[in-house]
Amino acid sequence: MHRTIYALATPPGRGAVAIIRLSGPAAGAAVMELAGSVPPARHATLRNLYDPADGSVLDRCLILWFPGPDSVTGEDVAELHLHGGLAVSASVVEVLGTLPDMRPAEPGEFTRRAFENGKMDLTEAEAVADLVDAQTRGQQTQALRQMQGALARIYDGWRERLLRSLAHLEADLDFPDEDLPECVAALVEPEISALASEIALHLHDGRRGERLRAGFQVAILGPPNVGKSSLLNALARREAAIVSERAGTTRDVIEVHLELGGLPVILVDTAGIRESADEIEEEGVRRARRRAADADFKLLVCDASAEPDRVLLEMVDDDSLVIANKIDLVSAPTGRSNFGQPPAVEISVKTGQGLDALEARLRTVVASRLTASAEPALTRARHRTALEDCRDCLLRAIAAGQPELVAEDVRLAVRALGRITGRVDVEDLLDVIFRDFCIGK
Repeated sequence: MHRTIYALATPPGRGAVAIIRLSGPAAGAAVMELAGSVPPARHATLRNLYDPADGSVLDRCLILWFPGPDSVTGEDVAELHLHGGLAVSASVVEVLGTLPDMRPAEPGEFTRRAFENGKMDLTEAEAVADLVDAQTRGQQTQALRQMQGALARIYDGWRERLLRSLAHLEADLDFPDEDLPECVAALVEPEISALASEIALHLHDGRRGERLRAGFQVAILGPPNVGKSSLLNALARREAAIVSERAGTTRDVIEVHLELGGLPVILVDTAGIRESADEIEEEGVRRARRRAADADFKLLVCDASAEPDRVLLEMVDDDSLVIANKIDLVSAPTGRSNFGQPPAVEISVKTGQGLDALEARLRTVVASRLTASAEPALTRARHRTALEDCRDCLLRAIAAGQPELVAEDVRLAVRALGRITGRVDVEDLLDVIFRDFCIGK
């Protein structure tokens, strides 16, 4: 934190503009060394950059200066907007490395300094990474909401309510001679119960935030040679999997990432499920069954011109859709329901019949699973773990009975919430105690 960091803030390679960002106490001195003076704050200024070693011109660029603490990291920050040639950015980075108290930034270090300087909490810092990685509109929207504090406001609100309850409990234990309400533990129990219920409801979200962030997994399953790989290629609109008339061609799991209605979907093609003496094919079947268990949704593909596969029918549940492929080999449309309930979606990958309807159906399924609520959803496993710990602590507090035990469980619940946003500070508790009870009046 005492040294100034620098890094290329745009993707490496040839382009129109390359941006180098500096953050730290020596940022201003570095700009003076290269440009002769520090430009006015928050004004784009056109300057030459010089190599201090021989005075040669490195580039003519725009310089932006953001003095701390009113900057993205809370420190002095400078941005050098260079021409995007590889040699230009490389030469400037090389010169920066020769200046005192300067070093290259580590991955994520600008955002980490912003967190450590109170410019954002952990949920907002995580959202920065999610926004950079976003590949669909849905992921972009979720990351932006989180970066703007949607999750932090919920968790901080819960934490403030718990701090208030804990302050009342602590005051009752530590200052028994003061003029405080009687039976404080009984007075705070309704608030603790209400918070436990709100957190439980927040957790019961179908993991939609985590699924949206990572991608909704759809496994394509079925016996060999029913057109699973052809269906994958049709939905992906490219030749992602090898297609052959020979049964058992697909031996390993093949993943294709695509976007449906602005939402991320991972299509997973699997080996045909059947009994086999081939060791490699048997391993493929084992992996197929495992992906079926882990998938968010299953497309169960069968041959419309053949009898339904018993093993496939056993997989039918609320998280699956049965697809009868090769309908072009059937003399007349059947609308048959013997493939499962609801009736199978009849398609022909070969002719394209029914594919638009299937894609629309799948788009509806994905949207219903990922956009079920307007409330912001938790997006990471660590959020869920901390919230589960918080809920469990509150449930223990409700059943504890003894004021000391109630206070300890509420204190642990506060810490669990603080782990999500990175705000764990006993001074907050002291502030609430003195504000609410005016101890020593």
